[in-house]
Amino acid sequence: MDPKPWLHPAPTYFPLETYWDTDEDAPGPRCGHTLTAVAQTKSHGPRLILFGGATAIEGGTSSGIRLAGVTNSVHSMRPAGEAPSPRAAHAAAAVGTMVVFQGGIGPAGHSTDDLYVLDLTNDKYKWHRVVVQGQGPGPRYGHVMDLVAQRYLVTVSGNDGKKVLSDTWALDTAQKPYVWLRLNAEGDKPSARMYATASARSDGMFLLCGGRDTSGTPLADAYGLMMHKNGEWEWTIAPGVSPSSRYQHAAVFVGARLHVTGGALRGGKMVDGEAALAVLDTAAGVWLDRNGLVTSSHSSNNGQTEDDSLELMRRCRHATSSVGSRLYVYGGLRGDLLLDDFLIAENSPFHSDANNPGLTSERCSNMASPRTNFSPFDPISHDDGHESPLSVDKESGQTQAEANAAHSTWQAAQTHIATPMISSQAIEPGDVHLHPRAVVIAREAIGNLGGLVRQLSLDHFENESRRMMPFPHDISNPGAKRFMRQKSPQGLHKKVISTLLTPRNWKPPVDRRFFLDAFEVGELCYAAEQILMHEPTVLQLKAPIKVFGDLHGQFCDLMRLFDEYGFPSSGGDITYIDYLFLGDYVDRGQHSLETITLLLALKIHYPENVHLIRGNHEAADINALFGFRLECIERMGENDGIWAWQRFNQLFNNLPLAALIEDKIICMHGGIGRSIHLVEQIEKLERPITMDAGSVVLMDLLWSDPTENDSVEGLRPNARGPGLVTFGPDRVTDFCRRNKLQLIIRAHECVMDGFERFAQGQLITLFSATNYCGTANNAGAILVIGRGLVVVPKLIHPLPPPLEPETNPEHVPEHNWMHELNNQRPPTPTRGRPQPDHDRTSLAYI
Repeated sequence: MDPKPWLHPAPTYFPLETYWDTDEDAPGPRCGHTLTAVAQTKSHGPRLILFGGATAIEGGTSSGIRLAGVTNSVHSMRPAGEAPSPRAAHAAAAVGTMVVFQGGIGPAGHSTDDLYVLDLTNDKYKWHRVVVQGQGPGPRYGHVMDLVAQRYLVTVSGNDGKKVLSDTWALDTAQKPYVWLRLNAEGDKPSARMYATASARSDGMFLLCGGRDTSGTPLADAYGLMMHKNGEWEWTIAPGVSPSSRYQHAAVFVGARLHVTGGALRGGKMVDGEAALAVLDTAAGVWLDRNGLVTSSHSSNNGQTEDDSLELMRRCRHATSSVGSRLYVYGGLRGDLLLDDFLIAENSPFHSDANNPGLTSERCSNMASPRTNFSPFDPISHDDGHESPLSVDKESGQTQAEANAAHSTWQAAQTHIATPMISSQAIEPGDVHLHPRAVVIAREAIGNLGGLVRQLSLDHFENESRRMMPFPHDISNPGAKRFMRQKSPQGLHKKVISTLLTPRNWKPPVDRRFFLDAFEVGELCYAAEQILMHEPTVLQLKAPIKVFGDLHGQFCDLMRLFDEYGFPSSGGDITYIDYLFLGDYVDRGQHSLETITLLLALKIHYPENVHLIRGNHEAADINALFGFRLECIERMGENDGIWAWQRFNQLFNNLPLAALIEDKIICMHGGIGRSIHLVEQIEKLERPITMDAGSVVLMDLLWSDPTENDSVEGLRPNARGPGLVTFGPDRVTDFCRRNKLQLIIRAHECVMDGFERFAQGQLITLFSATNYCGTANNAGAILVIGRGLVVVPKLIHPLPPPLEPETNPEHVPEHNWMHELNNQRPPTPTRGRPQPDHDRTSLAYI
């Protein structure tokens, strides 16, 4: 191996200030965008197309930076046609005079998996949606895509909101109808990763570099993918090791050399020093990073030194592209600073291969596996009259209309940043409105989203306007013993998360023994309590956010919701969306301990992104009667169980009581009852607070319900018990008007479709546990509120009965204590069903 390439200095970057026609056309600060070079046409030279990305950031605490102001703007042009939804962390590739975009994540969650094409042919800029048959890569973000051999659109890895992926897909742009093909390539395949980078060499090799694995660890490896002339695909490990592990970096080929810039290390720290610029020479089989071999600074024609270039490349989530021997970089993040600079590396010393892009088999043999000698494709030049093999279906307006309807679930308000100033504020949200369609997982598709997600009109939900009627009860308070607070060591919450946050693989313990002891419960409660005590009684939250209703110890349903719609972890979607839980975490179900401990651990780990408010079952006098106390004793032993139960209830007294989202949506557990007219009344409630010490405001907040339907106005007695009320739609309208709110989201009542509208849609009841108490057969739902304040219901159905009941995690044996308890105190019956004739105690229906 010739050592001389190590002596070459890396390309020297300097700012480019004249690319945009005007300041108004400049993209402004952003990250998570794409920068794609488009081939020249008869009337126009090569162009750089910048699309999407985030124009603001939020956070910057231990929970990490969160993207905001996600946009679908294109710079510097305004194409005709229906643009894709706002998105960041998407993928883009040039196909002749077109740019193809796929995936990403936006204000309301994942962007659709459709291909959107920006057509620049004949300088008529227009958007098209490409119809692809069959199953494809599916919605994902943090993936990579490029065009291989001027024909095959290849996409690799990423994150689908549930897990980090390792799959590879290819689409032959020369064959219609378009069909994605999942590749089962031979050779050494790359492991699962996201936020990697990839670029296609001109002779047909696709190179994947770095990324972050399933545990969040940055990677330093590189893999090459090529297709043989016989049509078979093969992966092979690239030689050498990258100068440093990294993710959220950028890479692009110039000739046979892959230029890698920037990136992040573990914990989000920027790659710096010599590693900020690195080059892999795929012909020589070596990394050309300097690692101290260059001892003096190199000065470019404009006075910029290599040391300055290294500082400029300390960034991540930026975008890069190349035209000829020039490399271009735009934007990104440096720490918590959103960048808007545009850089160019002029006259790169690595340009020598640019005039000879076609590599011979001998030159690339170092990239091949020992048993294979790659035969690269002959290079295809970009003639002025080159016509892309990828075409779009322009015939049917109906297809586009259907696509618009289906994709509007994921769309939110568009943003166009007109000035290059750094922005730290989110876009201004619009009016709140419920999306006309709900997302439903087909009953037969449990655990598998592929092709079986339906979007149903709200009119299709026959039960959506029927609530389950409440029944009387009485509230007594045996009192809660105070305990000394325990100091929590670091790492306990991580133990809880690693044990319980396994959405697809969680299985209940066979012997029912809980994995934490009483001392650990005390440590966990103390750590969570220190966070909750410093939060306001009414949380002030931002969209996008997911809202969960009652869980009632049905931990299996929580895992299913996480599995189907994303879960809060670095491998999930916590970077882009918050989580809000509306109370009633315990009682009734079999796994209240798992439910509350996982939520507390997530609160400790993501204190600014996971939010918990109090339900009526987060009170000792209630959960002593409806299962939580018994579960603690059964699973932890009598002494430890009673101590843990009391410690949990001490923590419950510190939970916030409501949440405001963007000052337009209020979330609470129960309702506004007779006494709550202003949000300030809730804010004035001082915590810690017990039910017996609470005022009528607290009782209304946690216990009241809407009336039977919109025709029943005013205040009515509540069948739950003496002193409780139901409130009519007129109360909802008045409350919203006084507080300048547009929506109330509450939980507290089981509803057949998991969500239910009231007061002409000004109030939504949300319930997340399916088949409540094993008898209701109701669906469970969450609400996803996008940055544009579009509210999207997402449902799961009850699991079908297993062939062997004892294998069902929620199965209750005939003589189990929970089964007996629910017989003694049956759940609220479904509206319209015959009620049993046996006597009921006043505590039966809560």
